[in-house]
Parts: sequence; structure tokens; C-alpha cells
Amino acid sequence: MGVVYSSARFAMRGALRLFGDWQVEGTECVPPRGPLIVVSNHQSNMDPPMIMASLPRRVRFMAKRGIFNGPILSFLLHAYGAFPLNRDGGDLQAIQWSLKMLDSGAAIGIFPEGTRSPGGMRQGIPGIAMIAIKSGAPILPMGMTGTERTGPPWQVAMPRGEFRVKIGQPFSLPTIEGRVGREQLQSMTDMIMERVAALLPDGYRGVYDFKSAPAPPGPAASAQDGGG
Repeated sequence: MGVVYSSARFAMRGALRLFGDWQVEGTECVPPRGPLIVVSNHQSNMDPPMIMASLPRRVRFMAKRGIFNGPILSFLLHAYGAFPLNRDGGDLQAIQWSLKMLDSGAAIGIFPEGTRSPGGMRQGIPGIAMIAIKSGAPILPMGMTGTERTGPPWQVAMPRGEFRVKIGQPFSLPTIEGRVGREQLQSMTDMIMERVAALLPDGYRGVYDFKSAPAPPGPAASAQDGGG
């Protein structure tokens, strides 16, 4: 996994077990290898470390360009597997980086909402659908609760509270011939986000609080403690 990533993952898992009430359901749904797009709701700065701790394989992330301040922090973030992103949704370099990572068989983590949305989900940005269509990579939906209560960044190191992570079954977008318009991209993005919303309690679904929710694609029954 890499020294920086594996060390950070080990520390985060330890902190979640020591300070918090952390449960993960559905780790058996995670493909052990091959390209994978991990998508989740986004509530706080704790979400990337939570995904890192909860999944059994390495995940690379796009992070807002503003946090790559100074050579040391920039080096650590790059070693962690992060890529600087312009959050206006029009960052061609970030899309190219995503496609390159997926082509190499890596797993990448994307928060389609584009910014933190504590509590209820907001509408996803179409870039996720474009990456999924161009790469053909399967999509792994995740729903997380409890991270919205994390305040200052230092609290990530001492995560207190109840944290629940639910992982759904991977799926792929339908194949489309010819040019894909923005309306189609948004429709597919909404379809992806509905898979995420189906893994969340009603109060977290926000704009995806559909009247007739599809059955959650993840496994039913009991939760596994601490990411199996």
C-alpha cells in the first residue's frame, strides 16, 4: 500500500477503535483488484480517512488544491495518493489523472457532491459519470454516517461518536454510443448518487430522498466490526 498510506491507515483504524463506535458493513462487496471508482456522500474532512480505514484495498483521492501548501505537506499528500483538484468541476488534469489511475488498475475515491454537505446530500456533479463512462470501471457505492459531527481537523485523530459505513454492490453504467450530452451525464450521476443514498438513513439523503427508494444494493443483515 505504500509506507505513508499504510501507516496512516493503521493509525486511523486504531483511533476509530479506541475513541469511537465504528462499524462497517459490506467489505465482501469490494473487488480485491482491478480498476474501481469508490463514491460516497461527503460530510466532513474525516471522510477520506474513513474510507481509507474501512476498505481493504488502497484508495487514491482527489483533494482540493488549496490544502497542498508547502513542500512537506505537498509531499505527504502526494505520498498518501492525493491529487490536487480545482473544485469548479472543470479540472481536465484531474479527469486525466483519474483515467490514468483506473487504467493502471487502481481504486480512486470520488465525492460527487464536490464539497462537504453535512447531513443531507446535495446533487452530484456530472464529472463522475464522465470518468465512469470513459474508463468503463465499476462503481462501488458507500454511505457514511457520523462523520458530520467531526469538527476541527485535530478531531480526526481522536474520532469520538458513532460511525457507520455501509458498502454496496459494485455496478457499471450502461454503454452509450456516440456523444454524451450534459443532460445524460447528469442523469447518470443522479443514478450513481441514488445508489449511495439507498445505503443511507432517510435523514441523510437530502435531494436524493426519493419517494420510492430502491432496495439498498449492499448485503442485508449484520454489520462487521471495524472494516473486517
